Amino acid sequence: MAKSWSFLDTVECNFRPLVVIELAKGTKEETIEWFTKRIVDKKGDGGAQLLIKPLVTENGHENIYLVGASHLRLLLGAETVGLVKECNDNSMRTFTYSSRKTFKDFADDNHNFLTMAECQYIIKHELENLRAKNEKMIPGYPQAKLYPGKSIVRRLLTSGILIQIFPLHDREELKKLRHSWYGRVKVGYQPLDDIRCYFGETIALYFGFLEYFTFALVPMAVIGIPYYVFAWEDYDKYVMFATFNLLWSTVILEVWKRICAILTYRWGTLLMKRQFEEPRSGFHGVLGINPVTGREEPVYSSLKRQLRIYLVSLPFVCLCLYFSLYVMMIYFDLEQWALDYHKENESNFSSLLLYVPSIIYAVVIEIMNRIYRYAAEFLTSWENHRLESSYQNHLILKVLVFNFLNCFASLFYIAFVLFDMKLLRQSLATLLITSQILNQFAESLLPYWLQKRHNKRMKKRVCSQKTDADMSLVEQVNMEKEMGTYLGTFDDYLELFLQFGYVSLFSCVYPLAAVFAVLNNITEIYSDALKMCRVYKRPFAEPTANIGVWQLAFETMSVISVVTNCMLIGMSPQVDALFPDSKIDLVLTVALVEHLLLAIKFIMAFVIPDKPRDIQMKLAKLEFESLEALKQQQMKLAAESLKE
Repeated sequence: MAKSWSFLDTVECNFRPLVVIELAKGTKEETIEWFTKRIVDKKGDGGAQLLIKPLVTENGHENIYLVGASHLRLLLGAETVGLVKECNDNSMRTFTYSSRKTFKDFADDNHNFLTMAECQYIIKHELENLRAKNEKMIPGYPQAKLYPGKSIVRRLLTSGILIQIFPLHDREELKKLRHSWYGRVKVGYQPLDDIRCYFGETIALYFGFLEYFTFALVPMAVIGIPYYVFAWEDYDKYVMFATFNLLWSTVILEVWKRICAILTYRWGTLLMKRQFEEPRSGFHGVLGINPVTGREEPVYSSLKRQLRIYLVSLPFVCLCLYFSLYVMMIYFDLEQWALDYHKENESNFSSLLLYVPSIIYAVVIEIMNRIYRYAAEFLTSWENHRLESSYQNHLILKVLVFNFLNCFASLFYIAFVLFDMKLLRQSLATLLITSQILNQFAESLLPYWLQKRHNKRMKKRVCSQKTDADMSLVEQVNMEKEMGTYLGTFDDYLELFLQFGYVSLFSCVYPLAAVFAVLNNITEIYSDALKMCRVYKRPFAEPTANIGVWQLAFETMSVISVVTNCMLIGMSPQVDALFPDSKIDLVLTVALVEHLLLAIKFIMAFVIPDKPRDIQMKLAKLEFESLEALKQQQMKLAAESLKE
């Protein structure tokens, strides 16, 4: 790094607010003075070397602070976090301040070289890496203990001193994005590059996957409609639909890897190295030296973490799974009661009553999933994972196991224990449609309605104030700080994962599942876009190279779907009639077909490259150039040592 942190000027006349910090009312002055000093202190003194100023209103600054950074500070921060930008030769390279002139559109007076989302990500990174060194407590709050290596922001949050930190919206850019994204109903692709520039790669990649998955469902929906309407249940058509489902589920996931590589290479995140991943803000431990980077950071025993996982988290998950199965058996008791009532009192009311147990069970499933989610988050945080990626992987694993059993156990029980295909079709349709309606209402419609009511009250209150500060900025901060917080793409991917399960696991029984999934996803694109732009605070951008462990989750679901569809085919009357004398031959034949289909599936996954040829060549070229540069550097050092 050519420019040392000590030379960085922390005073800039054109202060651009990027991030808002809200402290609790009544926070002691010595605490505010200490915290703001740590924010503006130089990096060498353990500070973040950022700019900060209070938001002044008629009633004072109300403990709301605006954080920004000088242009030079942001450029040095971009190098620290390892941002990848496009060079003048159209290649993608990790940004370094010393080679800044080689990057496309860079100029010393061009403050738009880094997007606003990238600037906010850099500030978030620096704030989260403010760690205690010699402090034993937060000044003014003796009960809020600190120790070397503890995240200051994390301790302030858990102590209730710091209410929230969030990035500001750019209202002009947001208005343009809303218009091109969901401002008008149109048939076309989403503006993924614009979404990425505004919200970051993680959210843009989710919307890219949602769009791709919706298009990929169309062939299944087109084939499923005549299959359902004309009751194509003879053996040949049955096998044809199941085989198409196998090929479809494999091809779409492999093609997505290629599309994902194209997008993330263009955005620069495909080249970002894992070693830039810093310890997550919630990670705590004794301050030590990282043996890889040589930097000071908290150290925590992996043995303690493993004991927490296997002695506490695992038994808790097993207990929750048992409870889920217990609730499932209660559902079947209700189902039997409704069936008995219908047999005794055949009427329109009793016919409708047959669907009530499934609807109730679908609602209970959603409630249990949400309650378990909070418990899983608490346990995963308590396990104290060092990296955010590790934390997310363990959380996703916990939630997926429970949600899979909770949502699909009843369907497996109906299919392979009760052998009731009519009830399976009814239950699958009810669970799918009910869950989609509940998710749309809970995730988009209700928050939007509540936020719209709140915004009306907030506008009246803000407009009645008289202040010397910029009224638009005061109004914006006061409105945004009351908006809901977007908790990430976890729930959105989980919804798609469960939808993929409903479509692929029992597609032969209910081929209309893909039709309802397409209709739901079309509205999901618009409702999710609406909630990102109008309902929630702007989330911090998070660089990512892929959809992470969700790719493995979808691939695992596709493998399970091969097994379930083969078993359903083996249970069909047409196949059963082919083996009238020996059921063992039937089982062996179905197992053989299943193994052959799995072999075809894995061969297809191996044959289809994860990255397009041109991107493979670009990555290989960059790796070669890096090795050559390293070789020249070593030769230069060797020559200098010989001279000495």
